[in-house]
Amino acid sequence: MSKFQSLSETEMKLMQVIWKMNHPVKSSELLDFFSEKEGKEWKGQTIATFLSRLVDKGLLSVKREGRSNTYTPCLSLKEYKKKEAQSLLDTMYQGSVKNFLATLYDDKVTSNELDELKKWFSDK
Repeated sequence: MSKFQSLSETEMKLMQVIWKMNHPVKSSELLDFFSEKEGKEWKGQTIATFLSRLVDKGLLSVKREGRSNTYTPCLSLKEYKKKEAQSLLDTMYQGSVKNFLATLYDDKVTSNELDELKKWFSDK
């Protein structure tokens, strides 16, 4: 994956399902899953478009099997989260964890969370 690209809300939903399935998946499996579990009636072309975008973004690899494609994650959820966090740091906070935490600390971090962060940093 050359340049990191964040996922849209729908792309993330798809990836979360694929990660949970923990095996190569076909679009038909995803259509069935979203129909049964989420009540979403997507057309085959809609899901194919999202899967193609995920391949283009480097999150899925695709393998042709007969008349259908099988999709396999190229990154784990943990790896994706790390890249997403690093992208946010680089884009919004010049790569500085300190700048990020300072923004949060202004009004979001409780004293308990601050104590946990101090302990976490001291253990590093």
